[in-house]
Amino acid sequence: MKVGVFGSEYQNDKQYAIRRLFEKLSSLGATIYIDNKFYLFLTDVFNYEPPVDGVFESDCFDLDIALSIGGDGTFLRTAARINRQNIPILGINTGRLGFLADVGSTEIEDVLDELFKNYYRIEERTLLCLHTEQPLVKSYNFALNEIAVLKRDTSSMLTIHTFLNEDYLTSYQADGLIIATPTGSTAYSMSVNGPIIMPQNNSLVLTPVAPHSLNVRPLVIPDTYTINLSVESRNKSFLVSMDGRSEFAPSTVQLEIRKADYTMKVIKRYNHTFYEALRGKLMWGTDTRTEKTLPHSRK
Repeated sequence: MKVGVFGSEYQNDKQYAIRRLFEKLSSLGATIYIDNKFYLFLTDVFNYEPPVDGVFESDCFDLDIALSIGGDGTFLRTAARINRQNIPILGINTGRLGFLADVGSTEIEDVLDELFKNYYRIEERTLLCLHTEQPLVKSYNFALNEIAVLKRDTSSMLTIHTFLNEDYLTSYQADGLIIATPTGSTAYSMSVNGPIIMPQNNSLVLTPVAPHSLNVRPLVIPDTYTINLSVESRNKSFLVSMDGRSEFAPSTVQLEIRKADYTMKVIKRYNHTFYEALRGKLMWGTDTRTEKTLPHSRK
């Protein structure tokens, strides 16, 4: 099995978990490739020479599986590198919350054993695509979590004229607007009170950021819809963020957002469910008064 390892360069205290990952891959007889930036981080900062068969720098590689070791931000950067190459990604969490990188560092050996026995499932996740007539994004114009339109470094709000399938919806007066996939519904959108959407749902959510009107609420729409945005700003510009990759845009730019024509493949363990993530990561069902988890099994 050809395995590619991508990682974060901000995990100086995770050396033990990273060493265990490479040692386990080597013991399983994997052909190991590693991203060049992560390789330099391990050799320069950790003084650790991982047992690898090759190092790659470009965004074109031949892999069976990609391993992302870090947090959800690392997973999103890995997804951008994978692009359309149809390589499934497993996220190993050495960060904090981790909905995409949901395999704990204590589970490394077990999950790799399962991978090499082909005992896992693949979820196909929707991405968003951004189109503009004037060039805005330099290369990768897709987002797995969300595309957000945000104000810059002024206190003035934006006015975001929003159309769904060319029909006028409303003009949001707010600090910004987030268009999130089901995957991204537990990310930035959730932090500004957007709804949580099951990953398998064929929907998108429009969530305003600090709207001026209290009766403006998040809106869930079919993922077949095309979203068109035009933005008014006092300083004649605004920020477009795609999974945290940001570009400044002049107010003359018209944005068209739609579902991408490909999906991202995410590896999940059979014993890991989205409901378990809600209970474990968002503490659903936990009574903080007694520090006990309410019963959840019907068996």
